[in-house]
Amino acid sequence: MKKVVSLLVLLTLNILAFSQCPMCKASVESSQASGSKSVGMGLNVGILMLLLSVYVILFSVGIMWYRKYRKNQLA
Repeated sequence: MKKVVSLLVLLTLNILAFSQCPMCKASVESSQASGSKSVGMGLNVGILMLLLSVYVILFSVGIMWYRKYRKNQLA
């Protein structure tokens, strides 16, 4: 049962991942039509920075949790 629920959640998240801000889409399309690729590259870098910040926070929380867990195990 857990596998079915997990699969449904992943499929739902996948559908939501294809959505895009209309303003961002229009901005990239207009910059590509004019021959400039700097706007699209800037948006990609911004998205990667936002993604990286989430992973850094999660990794930091995981490290703190692990250290506390190990400290309790040794005590």
